[in-house]
Amino acid sequence: MEENNRLEQKIAGILNDARASYATHNRKLKELSLLRFKSSSLSLFFSAFSKTLTPLFDFQRRLASAERTVAFVSAFAAARDPAADSDEFLDLFLRFLLLAAPSANKTARFRACQIVSEIILLLPDDAEVSNDVWDEVIECMKLRVRDKIPGVRAFAIRALSRFVNDTANSDILDLFLEQLALEQNADVRKMIVLSLPPSTATSQVIIDCTLDVSESVRKAAYCVLANKFPLQSLSIKLRTVILQRGLADRSVAVSKECFKLLRDEWLTKCCNGDPLELLKFLDVETYESVGETVMQTLLKADLVKLLNGASIQQYISSGDAEDGNSMHCAPSIQLIEAEASLYWRTVCQHLQSEAHAKGSDAAATMGTEAEVYAAEASDKNDLLEKILPATVDDYIDLVRAHINAGSIHRFTCRQLLLLGAMFNYSDATNRKSASAFLQELLHKPPEHEIDNEGNVVVIGDGLSFGGDNDWAQAVARLARKVHAALGEFEEVVLAIIEELAQPCRERTADYVQWMHCLSLIGLLLRHAKSMRLLQGKAIEPDELLQSLLLAGAKHAHLDVQRIAVRCLGLFGLLERKPRAELLKQLRISYIKGPHPISVEACKALIDLGMWHGPQEVDRVLNPHTSSKITSEKKSFSPVNFSDLERDLDVDTLDLLFGGFENDDWADSLTGNEDECVHAVLGEGFAKILLLSDNYPSIPPSLHPVILSKLIYLYFRDVSDHLQRLKQCLSVFFEHYPCLCANHKSCISKAFIPVMRSMWPGIFGNSGGSSFMVSQMRKRAVQASRFMLQMMQVPLYVKETQPESENGSTEMPQVIDRCAEVPFDCGEEGLALRIAIEVTSFHSKKTAAEKSYVSALCRILALLQFRLSEQGPIKLMRRLLSRTVECVSTEKDLVKELNRLAEHLMTADRQPDQEFLQDEVNLILGKLEIDFNLDLDGSVAMPQTPAAASTRTRVSRRRVRIEDDDFDEYSPAFTVPATQQTVRSRSQRASKTVAMSKMSATRSVRIDEIEEQEEEDDSDVTSEDSDEY
Repeated sequence: MEENNRLEQKIAGILNDARASYATHNRKLKELSLLRFKSSSLSLFFSAFSKTLTPLFDFQRRLASAERTVAFVSAFAAARDPAADSDEFLDLFLRFLLLAAPSANKTARFRACQIVSEIILLLPDDAEVSNDVWDEVIECMKLRVRDKIPGVRAFAIRALSRFVNDTANSDILDLFLEQLALEQNADVRKMIVLSLPPSTATSQVIIDCTLDVSESVRKAAYCVLANKFPLQSLSIKLRTVILQRGLADRSVAVSKECFKLLRDEWLTKCCNGDPLELLKFLDVETYESVGETVMQTLLKADLVKLLNGASIQQYISSGDAEDGNSMHCAPSIQLIEAEASLYWRTVCQHLQSEAHAKGSDAAATMGTEAEVYAAEASDKNDLLEKILPATVDDYIDLVRAHINAGSIHRFTCRQLLLLGAMFNYSDATNRKSASAFLQELLHKPPEHEIDNEGNVVVIGDGLSFGGDNDWAQAVARLARKVHAALGEFEEVVLAIIEELAQPCRERTADYVQWMHCLSLIGLLLRHAKSMRLLQGKAIEPDELLQSLLLAGAKHAHLDVQRIAVRCLGLFGLLERKPRAELLKQLRISYIKGPHPISVEACKALIDLGMWHGPQEVDRVLNPHTSSKITSEKKSFSPVNFSDLERDLDVDTLDLLFGGFENDDWADSLTGNEDECVHAVLGEGFAKILLLSDNYPSIPPSLHPVILSKLIYLYFRDVSDHLQRLKQCLSVFFEHYPCLCANHKSCISKAFIPVMRSMWPGIFGNSGGSSFMVSQMRKRAVQASRFMLQMMQVPLYVKETQPESENGSTEMPQVIDRCAEVPFDCGEEGLALRIAIEVTSFHSKKTAAEKSYVSALCRILALLQFRLSEQGPIKLMRRLLSRTVECVSTEKDLVKELNRLAEHLMTADRQPDQEFLQDEVNLILGKLEIDFNLDLDGSVAMPQTPAAASTRTRVSRRRVRIEDDDFDEYSPAFTVPATQQTVRSRSQRASKTVAMSKMSATRSVRIDEIEEQEEEDDSDVTSEDSDEY
């Protein structure tokens, strides 16, 4: 006993010294090891050691001293005794920790898993531990992975991370992947990501974590990718995804971690610091934007070094070509690879922008500083001149050689075309050479081929010049640079169009010639500055419209119709006032055209409506349109698409909104899964609502109708495959409710129509099987909560700079407009609308109506009333009593509504004051609701059907929810000893309690059962209703 006490005192002293500083650990480890060696037996030492260490399992706070103690104890247990053949102490200590790991005390579980994980990570590979102990540790840690305390889960995962690579423990990896998908705590997800081994099964999972909502998890994912996954082990798709997400991450820490991966691992280790080699791993022809981002990042970090005078001029030589791949090009030209073309294009653009910035700085400063900036700008320009071809003729020869080499070098050609904007064309000779080269480009017909059936097929998107929008933009930039004088670009292009249009006007052109001519017209209309610059040229705008665009829209070939309709929309945007024949043709194409033609016509009509205004567009077709009638509209007029003559006279917005009723237009196009008429309409109407202040001609009464349709479209299952539409509406719904109070009023007005349109079995909505009905109800509930979230999100703050009396501007003031929201735009107005909707149903309701009313009431219970809105509070108190009667059978819901009633009763400052009918009419008038309210009714809440028991209730002990944060513990929570035997309940006491319960009378037992059932029903949460 004396030796045991002496050991305990010495061990306690060593632990106290070790928790003070890490600097003492090495010395104290030697002292503790010597103490273990000198003790009479290992069991005696371990008994004293474990008893001294027990208070650590009762220490709840994670202080630095406690962490130092854990590190010291773990290091001591992991240190192998050189005098012993096996680590018997380690076996004993692990078994001691395994007793505490499943403890009911969360602190004991946490400390046990923490120490186990530390020991496992510190153990050398040759540690002698019995297999039985390792099996027990692994099984125990597997159970703790599903612990309710996040800290315990994290350290259990950390402990298992060393065994995840073992083939005998393959189930650990499956457990990690399963837990990662379900884990809610960010720290635990981070630990799982850090513990995953490199493999094909985990690479995609780790890359998916780069989209995690937590910054620490995303950063950990990039850290794992850098340390465990070499560049060659990842596919090209995964490489580009990693860089695209990481370099553009909203968090600076995450983007820096991704840049560290790019610089240290991929560029330096795998590519020897050569950016060209890195670009070859990224397939820049397919993922050009990623390659461009990588080059810009490396250039900003000054990681691109031009060695040995490398430049584009090295591809232009005076001798014959030596490369066998250059047989199709000029003898003095060496073909450039795709990666090299992107590399030189980004380098030249970076040098040009740097020179421009330094020149601007030099112009904005004076003296020596200006001279320094000017010298730096001159150096950048000199370097740029050394890289670019020496003359414009050499540049043109280089581009022409790649064009003649075939479509395989099309990417390189486009990169070289973008370089053309860096040359100076003020010299007449250079401009003449470049103009002749542009004539070749613009006269070149689109690439086409013949399919197996002998049909001619144009290669490309069928809309842009050259079959590619990027190619068209590159050609337009070069043409704009060469013909920079006002109107010169339009004059040159129109002269070519006049030449190409000759066979089209004579109706002798085939569809390839039509496509060539119309694509060049589209290039002109997209980059022309005004319609005035097109007048007085080789072909007038009227002739362009009548003989080419309208004729092309009526062509027999669908591809010609499609590009002609696109050009009609661009032509209308250039005009000050759109023409009637143009609008009529767009409407005909929208109504009667095939789906691809209807998509283009829909885009054109939306663009014209937003540019010129819907009312101005309608006036062109119907000059007698009354603005008064339009301002009084509360709904869109129905459109009959089978009646062509009548639909040409309807308003533009009515015609567009009617497209939502055509179910055939909900299917996406064959070549583009993200495009259909419904997607175009949804994006267009979202822009109209977001910019509603710019369109005063659209009556505000139509805004809730449009919003209702957008919400319905967003939650409709058919829209799941329209990813572009879903993303567009997601951004729209994020910003729309935050802009102004009127938008919240629109959401409040749209709530009930959306629920009516989505709930199955009511108001004419179709039902279906029980599964389908359940799914439709779930979507409707999701939509209701989504709208509630939009109502509760705060408004954006507005910054103003008020001027003082002396005219000086004071510091900006931030004004929160949330306080200015009236009740009809806030949660009070939505609550009144829901309550009136619920009370409008009869007492006898169908199953669908019951579920609909229940879902509305659950949203109603979540709404809050402001104390400043006394009128809506009084009105709501009278409506709430009738609302409760409609859901009286659902006790959990009645309980929530009773809480709302108690809150309203407390918020009512003058409960005895009479509520007048004029006040009711005023409130309902602002809500634009026609409802008859009985003011003589009582505001008291109805009683529940089950009578309350008169017996004194015994307070029930509720299960306390564990905090996710381990640091916040209840100080009154006691920790049982980990090695203590659990004391069983006395049999005599149990028998006494049982007999006392049996001695109660039957009537009292029946009352108790009824009371218990009533209490259990009232304690049911609203989570069960989420299944609707």
